[in-house]
Amino acid sequence: MDNGTRPLRVGVISDTHGLSRPRALEALAGSALILHAGDIGNRAVLDALGAIAPVHAVRGNNDRGDWAAALPETLSVPLGPIRLWMLHDLKALDMDPAAAGFAAVVAGHSHKPQVTWRDGVLLLNPGSAGPRRFKLPISVACLELDGDGGVDARIVLLEP
Repeated sequence: MDNGTRPLRVGVISDTHGLSRPRALEALAGSALILHAGDIGNRAVLDALGAIAPVHAVRGNNDRGDWAAALPETLSVPLGPIRLWMLHDLKALDMDPAAAGFAAVVAGHSHKPQVTWRDGVLLLNPGSAGPRRFKLPISVACLELDGDGGVDARIVLLEP
């Protein structure tokens, strides 16, 4: 985070369901870290993301097999003064992230991109970068973390 002078860019992706979209990989290029919020689909997706930056991932309800068994269902990601909490389905959140000291909660599952705030905690769903579901957009997200504990997010649509 360069002593608070440069924001740390964190790429966020979810619900790839085995698909490594070139536009998603392009959108995440330049990230210092990538978070995958589950329903990855296969190890090859994590390998493709890992070629861009280190990856932290959680297991989604559709992730099965030996490669997925090693993934946690929830994960705390400390980044300097900022702590992020990851899980696949926000409905499974069983704690108060503000009371626990988390700046943001990253989740997927619904395929609906969303950036909201609750009790001072950023709730981020990057949407889905996998096969299209219904009429939902194809998207990823970008988190920017400053050295003073601030966090902000934006959704990156992968199709016009």
